[in-house]
Amino acid sequence: MFKIPWHKLPTPLALLQLVQFRSQLRENNLRDTSQLLENDQLPKPQPSPDGRHLVARTADGSFNDLDQPAMGMAGTRFGRNSPLAEANVDEQNLLEPNPRLVSSVLLKRDAFIPATILNLHAASWIQFQTHDWFSHGDNQKGNAFSLPPVQNYPEEADNQPLTVEKTIADPTRIDDNTRPATFINDVTHWWDASQLYGSDETTLEKLRTHDEGKMLIGEDGFLPLDEKGIDLVGFPGSAGGWWTGLSMLHTLFVKEHNVICDRLQQRYPDWDDSQLFDKARLINAALLAKIHTVEWTPAILPNPATQIAMNANWWGLLGKDVKKLTGNIGEDELLSGIVGSRTDHHGEPYYLTEEFVSVYRMHPLIPDEIDFYAHRSGEHLTTKQFPDVFGKRARSALQSMPIEDSLYSFGIQHPGAVTLHNYPNFLRALVKDGETDAFDLAAVDILRDRERGVPRYNRFREIVGRGRVSSFEELTNNPQRAKELRKVYNNDIDSVDLMVGLFAEELPEGFGFSDTAFRVFILMASRRLKSDRFFTEDYRAEIYTPFGLEWIDNNSFLTVLRRHYPALSPALYGLTNGFQPWRKLGAA
Repeated sequence: MFKIPWHKLPTPLALLQLVQFRSQLRENNLRDTSQLLENDQLPKPQPSPDGRHLVARTADGSFNDLDQPAMGMAGTRFGRNSPLAEANVDEQNLLEPNPRLVSSVLLKRDAFIPATILNLHAASWIQFQTHDWFSHGDNQKGNAFSLPPVQNYPEEADNQPLTVEKTIADPTRIDDNTRPATFINDVTHWWDASQLYGSDETTLEKLRTHDEGKMLIGEDGFLPLDEKGIDLVGFPGSAGGWWTGLSMLHTLFVKEHNVICDRLQQRYPDWDDSQLFDKARLINAALLAKIHTVEWTPAILPNPATQIAMNANWWGLLGKDVKKLTGNIGEDELLSGIVGSRTDHHGEPYYLTEEFVSVYRMHPLIPDEIDFYAHRSGEHLTTKQFPDVFGKRARSALQSMPIEDSLYSFGIQHPGAVTLHNYPNFLRALVKDGETDAFDLAAVDILRDRERGVPRYNRFREIVGRGRVSSFEELTNNPQRAKELRKVYNNDIDSVDLMVGLFAEELPEGFGFSDTAFRVFILMASRRLKSDRFFTEDYRAEIYTPFGLEWIDNNSFLTVLRRHYPALSPALYGLTNGFQPWRKLGAA
Protein backbone atom coordinates (compact mmCIF):
# COMPACT_ATOMS: atom_id res chain seq x y z
CA MET A 1 0.00 0.00 0.00
CA PHE A 2 2.77 2.41 0.98
CA LYS A 3 6.27 2.47 -0.52
CA ILE A 4 7.57 4.21 2.59
CA PRO A 5 8.46 1.72 5.39
CA TRP A 6 5.62 1.52 7.89
CA HIS A 7 7.76 2.82 10.77
CA LYS A 8 8.54 6.04 8.87
CA LEU A 9 4.88 6.85 8.20
CA PRO A 10 2.83 9.24 10.35
CA THR A 11 1.56 7.32 13.37
CA PRO A 12 -2.08 6.90 12.17
CA LEU A 13 -0.89 5.46 8.84
CA ALA A 14 1.69 3.27 10.59
CA LEU A 15 -1.07 1.86 12.81
CA LEU A 16 -3.17 1.12 9.73
CA GLN A 17 -0.23 -0.77 8.23
CA LEU A 18 0.24 -2.82 11.40
CA VAL A 19 -3.44 -3.81 11.40
CA GLN A 20 -3.15 -4.85 7.76
CA PHE A 21 0.03 -6.83 8.47
CA ARG A 22 -1.73 -8.74 11.25
CA SER A 23 -4.72 -9.53 9.05
CA GLN A 24 -2.47 -10.86 6.28
CA LEU A 25 -0.36 -12.89 8.69
CA ARG A 26 -3.46 -14.42 10.28
CA GLU A 27 -4.62 -15.48 6.84
CA ASN A 28 -1.30 -16.72 5.45
CA ASN A 29 0.95 -17.79 8.31
CA LEU A 30 -0.93 -20.15 10.62
CA ARG A 31 -0.11 -23.76 9.74
CA ASP A 32 -1.52 -26.69 11.70
CA THR A 33 0.72 -29.68 12.38
CA SER A 34 -1.68 -31.40 14.78
CA GLN A 35 -3.60 -33.04 11.92
CA LEU A 36 -0.57 -34.84 10.48
CA LEU A 37 -0.46 -38.62 10.86
CA GLU A 38 -0.23 -39.60 14.50
CA ASN A 39 -0.13 -42.61 16.77
CA ASP A 40 -1.72 -43.11 20.16
CA GLN A 41 1.04 -41.41 22.17
CA LEU A 42 -0.50 -37.94 22.15
CA PRO A 43 -1.55 -36.81 25.64
CA LYS A 44 -5.15 -37.49 26.63
CA PRO A 45 -6.93 -34.66 28.47
CA GLN A 46 -8.58 -35.73 31.72
CA PRO A 47 -11.50 -33.63 32.99
CA SER A 48 -11.73 -33.07 36.72
CA PRO A 49 -14.75 -34.80 38.31
CA ASP A 50 -15.78 -31.62 40.12
CA GLY A 51 -15.71 -29.44 36.98
CA ARG A 52 -12.72 -27.45 38.19
CA HIS A 53 -11.23 -27.51 34.67
CA LEU A 54 -14.15 -25.37 33.47
CA VAL A 55 -13.26 -22.35 35.61
CA ALA A 56 -9.53 -22.69 36.35
CA ARG A 57 -6.32 -23.27 34.43
CA THR A 58 -5.23 -26.91 34.45
CA ALA A 59 -1.68 -27.97 35.23
CA ASP A 60 -1.04 -29.34 31.73
CA GLY A 61 -2.94 -26.67 29.78
CA SER A 62 -5.78 -28.97 28.75
CA PHE A 63 -9.38 -27.75 28.46
CA ASN A 64 -8.44 -24.20 27.65
CA ASP A 65 -10.52 -24.81 24.54
CA LEU A 66 -13.50 -26.84 25.74
CA ASP A 67 -14.36 -28.13 22.26
CA GLN A 68 -10.77 -29.27 21.58
CA PRO A 69 -9.44 -29.98 25.09
CA ALA A 70 -5.97 -31.16 23.95
CA MET A 71 -5.29 -27.90 22.12
CA GLY A 72 -2.17 -26.22 23.46
CA MET A 73 -1.56 -28.67 26.28
CA ALA A 74 1.91 -29.87 27.25
CA GLY A 75 3.15 -32.70 25.05
CA THR A 76 1.54 -31.44 21.85
CA ARG A 77 3.30 -30.34 18.68
CA PHE A 78 4.64 -26.97 17.74
CA GLY A 79 2.79 -25.42 14.82
CA ARG A 80 4.34 -23.50 11.94
CA ASN A 81 4.19 -20.03 10.46
CA SER A 82 5.84 -21.34 7.29
CA PRO A 83 4.30 -23.66 4.69
CA LEU A 84 4.45 -27.24 5.91
CA ALA A 85 6.09 -28.32 2.67
CA GLU A 86 9.11 -26.18 3.61
CA ALA A 87 9.47 -27.51 7.14
CA ASN A 88 11.67 -30.44 6.17
CA VAL A 89 15.31 -30.52 7.18
CA ASP A 90 17.85 -29.77 4.43
CA GLU A 91 20.14 -32.65 5.33
CA GLN A 92 22.58 -31.91 2.51
CA ASN A 93 23.32 -28.40 3.82
CA LEU A 94 22.68 -28.96 7.51
CA LEU A 95 26.26 -28.05 8.45
CA GLU A 96 26.88 -25.50 5.67
CA PRO A 97 28.37 -23.17 6.52
CA ASN A 98 29.81 -24.60 9.72
CA PRO A 99 27.77 -23.11 12.60
CA ARG A 100 31.01 -22.69 14.54
CA LEU A 101 32.39 -20.53 11.72
CA VAL A 102 29.22 -18.39 11.86
CA SER A 103 29.71 -18.04 15.60
CA SER A 104 33.42 -17.16 15.35
CA VAL A 105 33.21 -14.64 12.51
CA LEU A 106 29.76 -13.06 12.84
CA LEU A 107 28.46 -13.50 16.38
CA LYS A 108 31.46 -13.35 18.71
CA ARG A 109 31.37 -10.34 21.05
CA ASP A 110 34.50 -8.24 20.59
CA ALA A 111 33.25 -5.42 22.81
CA PHE A 112 29.95 -5.12 24.66
CA ILE A 113 27.34 -3.19 22.65
CA PRO A 114 24.66 -1.91 25.06
CA ALA A 115 20.94 -1.50 24.41
CA THR A 116 20.62 1.86 26.11
CA ILE A 117 16.82 2.01 25.93
CA LEU A 118 16.50 -0.91 28.38
CA ASN A 119 17.64 -2.10 31.78
CA LEU A 120 18.95 -5.58 32.55
CA HIS A 121 15.60 -6.75 33.93
CA ALA A 122 14.37 -6.67 30.33
CA ALA A 123 16.85 -9.44 29.50
CA SER A 124 15.81 -11.52 32.52
CA TRP A 125 12.14 -10.96 31.71
CA ILE A 126 12.20 -12.37 28.21
CA GLN A 127 13.91 -15.57 29.36
CA PHE A 128 11.39 -15.73 32.22
CA GLN A 129 8.58 -15.50 29.65
CA THR A 130 9.98 -17.93 27.09
CA HIS A 131 10.20 -20.54 29.83
CA ASP A 132 6.41 -20.17 30.09
CA TRP A 133 5.93 -20.68 26.36
CA PHE A 134 8.20 -23.35 24.94
CA SER A 135 10.68 -26.13 25.56
CA HIS A 136 11.81 -28.89 23.24
CA GLY A 137 12.68 -31.02 26.28
CA ASP A 138 15.80 -33.11 26.81
CA ASN A 139 17.91 -33.86 23.77
CA GLN A 140 18.48 -37.33 22.30
CA LYS A 141 21.09 -39.34 24.17
CA GLY A 142 23.59 -41.13 21.98
CA ASN A 143 22.41 -39.41 18.80
CA ALA A 144 24.36 -36.26 18.04
CA PHE A 145 25.75 -33.96 15.40
CA SER A 146 29.50 -33.47 15.19
CA LEU A 147 30.50 -29.93 14.26
CA PRO A 148 34.06 -29.83 12.92
CA PRO A 149 36.55 -27.37 14.38
CA VAL A 150 36.99 -24.00 12.75
CA GLN A 151 40.25 -23.65 10.89
CA ASN A 152 42.43 -20.56 11.43
CA TYR A 153 40.67 -19.55 14.65
CA PRO A 154 43.08 -20.83 17.32
CA GLU A 155 41.71 -18.34 19.88
CA GLU A 156 38.50 -20.35 20.16
CA ALA A 157 37.93 -22.44 23.31
CA ASP A 158 39.17 -25.65 21.72
CA ASN A 159 39.93 -27.01 18.32
CA GLN A 160 38.12 -30.31 18.70
CA PRO A 161 34.84 -31.41 17.09
CA LEU A 162 31.79 -30.12 18.97
CA THR A 163 29.20 -32.78 19.81
CA VAL A 164 25.61 -31.50 19.88
CA GLU A 165 22.85 -33.91 20.81
CA LYS A 166 19.92 -33.85 18.41
CA THR A 167 16.51 -32.48 19.39
CA ILE A 168 14.33 -35.26 20.72
CA ALA A 169 12.20 -36.81 17.99
CA ASP A 170 8.42 -36.41 17.90
CA PRO A 171 7.18 -39.69 19.41
CA THR A 172 3.60 -39.05 18.28
CA ARG A 173 4.28 -39.13 14.53
CA ILE A 174 3.81 -41.91 12.04
CA ASP A 175 6.60 -41.62 9.47
CA ASP A 176 4.95 -41.42 6.04
CA ASN A 177 8.21 -40.49 4.24
CA THR A 178 6.81 -37.12 3.13
CA ARG A 179 6.26 -35.58 6.49
CA PRO A 180 7.49 -32.12 7.48
CA ALA A 181 9.61 -31.99 10.62
CA THR A 182 7.50 -31.81 13.78
CA PHE A 183 8.57 -31.47 17.40
CA ILE A 184 6.86 -31.55 20.78
CA ASN A 185 6.47 -28.67 23.22
CA ASP A 186 7.41 -29.96 26.67
CA VAL A 187 5.43 -27.17 28.39
CA THR A 188 1.98 -25.72 27.80
CA HIS A 189 1.56 -23.45 24.78
CA TRP A 190 -0.70 -21.10 26.75
CA TRP A 191 0.27 -17.86 28.48
CA ASP A 192 -0.49 -19.40 31.85
CA ALA A 193 2.66 -18.72 33.92
CA SER A 194 3.69 -22.38 33.68
CA GLN A 195 7.28 -21.33 34.43
CA LEU A 196 6.00 -20.57 37.95
CA TYR A 197 3.44 -23.35 38.33
CA GLY A 198 4.68 -26.20 36.13
CA SER A 199 3.14 -28.02 33.19
CA ASP A 200 2.11 -31.19 34.98
CA GLU A 201 0.32 -32.03 38.20
CA THR A 202 3.36 -33.59 39.89
CA THR A 203 5.47 -30.47 39.49
CA LEU A 204 2.60 -28.25 40.57
CA GLU A 205 2.09 -30.21 43.77
CA LYS A 206 5.77 -29.83 44.71
CA LEU A 207 5.52 -26.04 44.47
CA ARG A 208 2.45 -25.55 46.67
CA THR A 209 2.14 -25.30 50.44
CA HIS A 210 -1.42 -26.72 50.28
CA ASP A 211 -2.42 -24.10 52.81
CA GLU A 212 -4.35 -20.92 52.01
CA GLY A 213 -3.63 -21.34 48.30
CA LYS A 214 0.01 -20.34 48.64
CA MET A 215 3.26 -21.40 47.03
CA LEU A 216 6.46 -22.41 48.78
CA ILE A 217 8.90 -19.70 49.80
CA GLY A 218 11.31 -19.63 52.74
CA GLU A 219 11.31 -17.29 55.71
CA ASP A 220 14.53 -15.85 54.26
CA GLY A 221 12.55 -14.65 51.24
CA PHE A 222 14.09 -17.16 48.81
CA LEU A 223 12.57 -20.10 46.99
CA PRO A 224 13.45 -23.62 48.12
CA LEU A 225 16.29 -25.33 46.25
CA ASP A 226 16.01 -28.51 44.23
CA GLU A 227 18.46 -31.43 44.34
CA LYS A 228 20.76 -29.57 41.90
CA GLY A 229 20.99 -26.47 44.08
CA ILE A 230 18.74 -24.47 41.72
CA ASP A 231 15.56 -22.65 42.73
CA LEU A 232 12.60 -25.04 42.74
CA VAL A 233 10.42 -23.70 39.91
CA GLY A 234 7.91 -24.92 37.35
CA PHE A 235 10.11 -24.90 34.24
CA PRO A 236 11.79 -28.25 33.46
CA GLY A 237 15.55 -28.38 33.19
CA SER A 238 15.98 -24.89 34.66
CA ALA A 239 19.59 -25.59 35.70
CA GLY A 240 20.77 -25.26 32.09
CA GLY A 241 20.03 -21.57 31.90
CA TRP A 242 19.54 -20.48 35.49
CA TRP A 243 20.99 -17.21 36.78
CA THR A 244 20.28 -14.43 39.26
CA GLY A 245 18.04 -12.55 36.82
CA LEU A 246 15.63 -15.47 36.58
CA SER A 247 15.81 -16.16 40.30
CA MET A 248 14.76 -12.61 41.18
CA LEU A 249 11.74 -12.66 38.86
CA HIS A 250 10.58 -16.10 39.98
CA THR A 251 10.88 -15.02 43.61
CA LEU A 252 9.05 -11.76 42.94
CA PHE A 253 6.03 -13.37 41.32
CA VAL A 254 5.77 -16.26 43.79
CA LYS A 255 5.55 -13.51 46.40
CA GLU A 256 2.93 -11.79 44.28
CA HIS A 257 0.90 -15.02 44.10
CA ASN A 258 0.94 -15.32 47.87
CA VAL A 259 -0.12 -11.70 48.40
CA ILE A 260 -3.02 -12.24 46.00
CA CYS A 261 -4.03 -15.25 48.10
CA ASP A 262 -4.03 -13.07 51.24
CA ARG A 263 -6.26 -10.46 49.59
CA LEU A 264 -8.63 -13.11 48.25
CA GLN A 265 -8.91 -14.74 51.66
CA GLN A 266 -9.88 -11.42 53.20
CA ARG A 267 -12.75 -11.11 50.72
CA TYR A 268 -13.75 -14.78 50.56
CA PRO A 269 -12.99 -16.27 54.00
CA ASP A 270 -14.92 -19.46 53.28
CA TRP A 271 -12.77 -20.44 50.30
CA ASP A 272 -10.55 -23.51 50.64
CA ASP A 273 -6.93 -23.93 49.56
CA SER A 274 -7.75 -25.01 46.02
CA GLN A 275 -10.16 -22.15 45.36
CA LEU A 276 -7.64 -19.60 46.59
CA PHE A 277 -4.83 -21.15 44.55
CA ASP A 278 -6.83 -21.35 41.33
CA LYS A 279 -7.97 -17.74 41.44
CA ALA A 280 -4.55 -16.44 42.47
CA ARG A 281 -2.95 -18.28 39.55
CA LEU A 282 -5.46 -16.85 37.08
CA ILE A 283 -4.84 -13.33 38.37
CA ASN A 284 -1.05 -13.65 38.54
CA ALA A 285 -0.80 -15.17 35.05
CA ALA A 286 -2.95 -12.41 33.58
CA LEU A 287 -0.87 -9.76 35.32
CA LEU A 288 2.29 -11.25 33.78
CA ALA A 289 0.68 -11.21 30.33
CA LYS A 290 -0.39 -7.60 30.80
CA ILE A 291 3.10 -6.54 31.93
CA HIS A 292 4.64 -8.17 28.87
CA THR A 293 2.07 -6.63 26.53
CA VAL A 294 1.94 -3.03 27.74
CA GLU A 295 5.35 -2.66 29.44
CA TRP A 296 8.11 -4.99 28.20
CA THR A 297 7.18 -4.90 24.52
CA PRO A 298 6.79 -1.09 24.31
CA ALA A 299 10.11 -0.76 26.17
CA ILE A 300 12.02 -2.80 23.59
CA LEU A 301 9.99 -1.38 20.66
CA PRO A 302 9.65 2.30 21.61
CA ASN A 303 8.00 3.45 18.40
CA PRO A 304 4.79 5.53 18.81
CA ALA A 305 2.81 3.18 16.57
CA THR A 306 3.96 0.00 18.34
CA GLN A 307 3.31 1.52 21.75
CA ILE A 308 -0.25 2.38 20.75
CA ALA A 309 -0.71 -1.02 19.09
CA MET A 310 0.46 -3.03 22.11
CA ASN A 311 -1.68 -0.99 24.50
CA ALA A 312 -4.58 -1.50 22.08
CA ASN A 313 -4.07 -5.27 22.26
CA TRP A 314 -4.94 -5.04 25.95
CA TRP A 315 -7.15 -1.95 26.28
CA GLY A 316 -8.27 -1.20 22.72
CA LEU A 317 -7.78 2.01 20.76
CA LEU A 318 -10.35 3.75 22.96
CA GLY A 319 -7.94 3.27 25.87
CA LYS A 320 -7.87 2.08 29.44
CA ASP A 321 -10.21 4.70 30.90
CA VAL A 322 -12.99 4.06 28.37
CA LYS A 323 -12.69 0.27 28.71
CA LYS A 324 -12.81 0.42 32.51
CA LEU A 325 -15.89 2.65 32.28
CA THR A 326 -17.84 0.81 29.56
CA GLY A 327 -16.29 -2.64 29.28
CA ASN A 328 -15.89 -4.17 25.83
CA ILE A 329 -17.87 -2.34 23.16
CA GLY A 330 -19.20 -5.05 20.87
CA GLU A 331 -16.80 -7.70 19.57
CA ASP A 332 -14.36 -5.35 17.85
CA GLU A 333 -10.91 -6.02 19.31
CA LEU A 334 -9.57 -2.79 17.78
CA LEU A 335 -11.84 -0.55 19.86
CA SER A 336 -11.84 -2.42 23.16
CA GLY A 337 -8.85 -4.73 22.94
CA ILE A 338 -8.44 -8.48 22.65
CA VAL A 339 -8.84 -9.02 26.39
CA GLY A 340 -12.49 -9.74 27.11
CA SER A 341 -13.38 -10.14 23.42
CA ARG A 342 -14.66 -13.23 21.59
CA THR A 343 -12.23 -16.18 21.37
CA ASP A 344 -10.98 -16.73 17.81
CA HIS A 345 -8.33 -19.16 16.50
CA HIS A 346 -8.49 -17.63 13.00
CA GLY A 347 -9.08 -20.90 11.24
CA GLU A 348 -6.34 -23.02 12.81
CA PRO A 349 -6.07 -24.57 16.28
CA TYR A 350 -3.79 -22.70 18.64
CA TYR A 351 -0.21 -23.86 19.08
CA LEU A 352 3.02 -21.92 19.40
CA THR A 353 5.30 -22.30 16.40
CA GLU A 354 8.88 -23.23 15.61
CA GLU A 355 9.36 -19.81 13.99
CA PHE A 356 8.12 -18.16 17.18
CA VAL A 357 10.85 -20.03 19.08
CA SER A 358 13.42 -18.89 16.51
CA VAL A 359 12.72 -15.15 16.70
CA TYR A 360 13.13 -15.27 20.47
CA ARG A 361 16.81 -16.20 20.18
CA MET A 362 18.00 -13.05 21.96
CA HIS A 363 21.11 -14.16 23.82
CA PRO A 364 23.00 -10.93 22.95
CA LEU A 365 20.87 -9.28 25.65
CA ILE A 366 23.06 -11.04 28.24
CA PRO A 367 26.21 -9.20 29.45
CA ASP A 368 29.49 -10.95 30.22
CA GLU A 369 29.79 -9.17 33.57
CA ILE A 370 27.49 -7.34 35.98
CA ASP A 371 28.30 -4.45 38.32
CA PHE A 372 26.55 -4.47 41.69
CA TYR A 373 25.68 -1.32 43.65
CA ALA A 374 24.14 -0.54 47.03
CA HIS A 375 20.49 0.40 46.53
CA ARG A 376 20.54 3.13 49.19
CA SER A 377 23.85 4.88 48.59
CA GLY A 378 24.65 3.94 45.00
CA GLU A 379 28.10 2.75 46.12
CA HIS A 380 29.78 0.22 43.84
CA LEU A 381 29.99 -3.08 45.70
CA THR A 382 31.54 -5.58 43.30
CA THR A 383 31.72 -6.74 39.71
CA LYS A 384 30.85 -10.34 38.96
CA GLN A 385 31.57 -12.25 35.77
CA PHE A 386 28.48 -13.96 34.42
CA PRO A 387 29.63 -17.48 35.46
CA ASP A 388 29.60 -16.20 39.06
CA VAL A 389 25.84 -15.56 38.90
CA PHE A 390 25.00 -18.62 36.79
CA GLY A 391 23.67 -22.07 37.74
CA LYS A 392 24.27 -23.14 41.35
CA ARG A 393 26.22 -19.94 42.02
CA ALA A 394 23.10 -17.83 41.52
CA ARG A 395 21.83 -18.39 45.06
CA SER A 396 25.11 -17.55 46.77
CA ALA A 397 25.48 -14.45 44.58
CA LEU A 398 22.03 -13.23 45.67
CA GLN A 399 22.66 -14.04 49.33
CA SER A 400 25.96 -12.14 49.34
CA MET A 401 24.07 -8.81 49.49
CA PRO A 402 20.52 -7.57 50.16
CA ILE A 403 18.32 -8.65 47.24
CA GLU A 404 17.34 -4.99 46.82
CA ASP A 405 20.96 -4.32 45.81
CA SER A 406 20.75 -6.91 43.04
CA LEU A 407 17.36 -5.64 41.85
CA TYR A 408 18.64 -2.06 41.83
CA SER A 409 21.86 -3.03 40.02
CA PHE A 410 19.89 -4.70 37.24
CA GLY A 411 17.64 -1.66 37.03
CA ILE A 412 20.46 0.80 36.30
CA GLN A 413 22.47 -1.36 33.86
CA HIS A 414 21.84 -2.03 30.20
CA PRO A 415 21.52 -5.39 28.48
CA GLY A 416 23.29 -6.05 25.22
CA ALA A 417 21.96 -4.98 21.84
CA VAL A 418 20.48 -7.74 19.67
CA THR A 419 22.97 -7.46 16.83
CA LEU A 420 25.96 -9.16 15.21
CA HIS A 421 29.25 -9.28 17.12
CA ASN A 422 27.46 -9.12 20.47
CA TYR A 423 26.84 -12.75 21.48
CA PRO A 424 28.15 -13.28 25.04
CA ASN A 425 31.54 -14.94 25.11
CA PHE A 426 30.57 -16.84 28.24
CA LEU A 427 27.75 -18.54 26.31
CA ARG A 428 30.09 -19.34 23.44
CA ALA A 429 32.20 -21.45 25.81
CA LEU A 430 29.47 -22.62 28.16
CA VAL A 431 30.15 -25.20 30.84
CA LYS A 432 27.00 -26.25 32.66
CA ASP A 433 26.88 -27.33 36.30
CA GLY A 434 28.14 -30.87 36.68
CA GLU A 435 29.76 -30.96 33.23
CA THR A 436 33.33 -30.46 32.06
CA ASP A 437 33.02 -29.97 28.31
CA ALA A 438 32.36 -26.50 26.96
CA PHE A 439 30.03 -25.90 24.05
CA ASP A 440 29.22 -22.93 21.86
CA LEU A 441 25.60 -21.92 22.38
CA ALA A 442 25.75 -19.49 19.45
CA ALA A 443 26.66 -22.34 17.10
CA VAL A 444 23.94 -24.49 18.67
CA ASP A 445 21.36 -21.75 18.09
CA ILE A 446 22.26 -21.73 14.38
CA LEU A 447 22.13 -25.52 14.17
CA ARG A 448 18.75 -25.78 15.94
CA ASP A 449 16.95 -23.66 13.35
CA ARG A 450 18.40 -25.74 10.54
CA GLU A 451 17.68 -29.02 12.33
CA ARG A 452 14.04 -28.05 12.95
CA GLY A 453 13.32 -27.04 9.38
CA VAL A 454 13.05 -23.29 9.98
CA PRO A 455 13.60 -21.43 6.68
CA ARG A 456 16.75 -19.40 6.24
CA TYR A 457 16.55 -15.65 6.44
CA ASN A 458 15.72 -14.60 2.89
CA ARG A 459 12.96 -17.16 2.43
CA PHE A 460 11.64 -16.35 5.89
CA ARG A 461 11.36 -12.66 4.94
CA GLU A 462 9.34 -13.66 1.91
CA ILE A 463 7.05 -15.93 3.96
CA VAL A 464 6.15 -13.16 6.42
CA GLY A 465 5.46 -10.64 3.66
CA ARG A 466 8.64 -8.54 3.61
CA GLY A 467 10.16 -9.80 0.36
CA ARG A 468 13.71 -10.99 -0.22
CA VAL A 469 16.84 -8.87 -0.15
CA SER A 470 18.99 -9.11 -3.27
CA SER A 471 22.43 -8.50 -1.76
CA PHE A 472 24.42 -8.38 1.44
CA GLU A 473 24.56 -4.60 1.07
CA GLU A 474 20.75 -4.49 1.09
CA LEU A 475 20.74 -6.59 4.25
CA THR A 476 23.14 -4.28 6.12
CA ASN A 477 24.52 -0.83 5.36
CA ASN A 478 27.71 -1.67 7.30
CA PRO A 479 30.35 -2.45 4.61
CA GLN A 480 32.52 -4.53 6.96
CA ARG A 481 29.59 -6.68 8.07
CA ALA A 482 28.46 -7.14 4.48
CA LYS A 483 31.98 -8.32 3.60
CA GLU A 484 32.04 -10.77 6.52
CA LEU A 485 28.60 -12.14 5.65
CA ARG A 486 29.55 -12.61 2.02
CA LYS A 487 32.69 -14.54 2.97
CA VAL A 488 31.03 -16.82 5.53
CA TYR A 489 28.06 -17.58 3.26
CA ASN A 490 30.16 -17.98 0.11
CA ASN A 491 28.47 -15.06 -1.64
CA ASP A 492 25.03 -16.74 -1.38
CA ILE A 493 22.53 -14.33 0.21
CA ASP A 494 19.86 -17.04 0.29
CA SER A 495 21.95 -19.24 2.60
CA VAL A 496 22.16 -16.67 5.42
CA ASP A 497 20.73 -18.22 8.59
CA LEU A 498 17.59 -16.73 10.07
CA MET A 499 19.16 -15.62 13.36
CA VAL A 500 22.13 -14.04 11.56
CA GLY A 501 19.86 -12.14 9.21
CA LEU A 502 17.70 -10.91 12.07
CA PHE A 503 20.80 -9.65 13.88
CA ALA A 504 22.28 -8.08 10.74
CA GLU A 505 19.38 -6.15 9.26
CA GLU A 506 18.96 -2.45 9.87
CA LEU A 507 16.47 -1.77 12.67
CA PRO A 508 13.57 0.67 12.61
CA GLU A 509 14.53 3.74 14.62
CA GLY A 510 14.46 2.97 18.34
CA PHE A 511 13.71 -0.74 17.87
CA GLY A 512 15.46 -3.30 20.06
CA PHE A 513 15.12 -6.09 17.48
CA SER A 514 14.49 -6.52 13.77
CA ASP A 515 11.42 -5.66 11.71
CA THR A 516 11.43 -9.19 10.26
CA ALA A 517 11.21 -10.74 13.73
CA PHE A 518 8.53 -8.17 14.56
CA ARG A 519 6.25 -9.64 11.89
CA VAL A 520 6.02 -12.87 13.88
CA PHE A 521 5.37 -10.82 17.02
CA ILE A 522 2.51 -8.99 15.29
CA LEU A 523 0.86 -12.33 14.65
CA MET A 524 1.71 -14.40 17.72
CA ALA A 525 1.53 -11.71 20.42
CA SER A 526 -2.12 -11.20 19.49
CA ARG A 527 -2.76 -14.92 19.05
CA ARG A 528 -1.52 -15.79 22.54
CA LEU A 529 -4.35 -13.62 23.87
CA LYS A 530 -7.04 -14.12 21.24
CA SER A 531 -7.02 -17.94 21.37
CA ASP A 532 -7.04 -18.18 25.18
CA ARG A 533 -10.54 -18.24 26.70
CA PHE A 534 -9.12 -16.97 30.00
CA PHE A 535 -8.08 -13.77 28.20
CA THR A 536 -11.19 -13.54 26.03
CA GLU A 537 -14.66 -14.94 26.77
CA ASP A 538 -13.77 -16.05 30.30
CA TYR A 539 -11.95 -12.85 31.20
CA ARG A 540 -14.85 -11.82 33.41
CA ALA A 541 -15.72 -11.31 37.05
CA GLU A 542 -17.47 -14.67 37.37
CA ILE A 543 -14.15 -16.40 36.65
CA TYR A 544 -11.58 -13.94 38.03
CA THR A 545 -13.72 -12.23 40.72
CA PRO A 546 -14.27 -8.45 40.61
CA PHE A 547 -11.23 -8.08 42.87
CA GLY A 548 -9.08 -10.08 40.43
CA LEU A 549 -9.95 -7.92 37.43
CA GLU A 550 -9.30 -4.77 39.45
CA TRP A 551 -5.94 -6.14 40.63
CA ILE A 552 -4.84 -6.82 37.06
CA ASP A 553 -6.05 -3.39 35.89
CA ASN A 554 -4.30 -1.46 38.64
CA ASN A 555 -0.93 -3.21 38.82
CA SER A 556 2.29 -3.18 36.81
CA PHE A 557 5.90 -4.29 37.07
CA LEU A 558 6.59 -1.11 39.05
CA THR A 559 3.79 -1.62 41.57
CA VAL A 560 4.82 -5.25 42.10
CA LEU A 561 8.41 -4.17 42.78
CA ARG A 562 7.31 -1.44 45.18
CA ARG A 563 4.95 -3.78 47.04
CA HIS A 564 7.52 -6.46 47.77
CA TYR A 565 10.66 -4.31 47.94
CA PRO A 566 9.54 -0.83 49.08
CA ALA A 567 13.15 0.27 49.67
CA LEU A 568 13.52 0.46 45.87
CA SER A 569 10.94 3.27 45.61
CA PRO A 570 13.50 6.13 45.32
CA ALA A 571 15.08 4.46 42.28
CA LEU A 572 11.65 4.00 40.69
CA TYR A 573 10.48 7.57 41.28
CA GLY A 574 9.11 9.19 38.14
CA LEU A 575 9.33 6.02 36.02
CA THR A 576 6.42 4.90 33.88
CA ASN A 577 8.01 1.67 32.67
CA GLY A 578 10.05 -0.64 34.90
CA PHE A 579 12.09 -2.03 31.99
CA GLN A 580 13.57 1.35 31.14
CA PRO A 581 16.72 2.48 33.02
CA TRP A 582 16.00 3.34 36.66
CA ARG A 583 17.18 6.44 38.50
CA LYS A 584 20.77 6.17 39.68
CA LEU A 585 21.11 7.05 43.34
CA GLY A 586 24.01 8.57 45.23
CA ALA A 587 27.40 7.66 43.86
CA ALA A 588 26.17 5.24 41.18
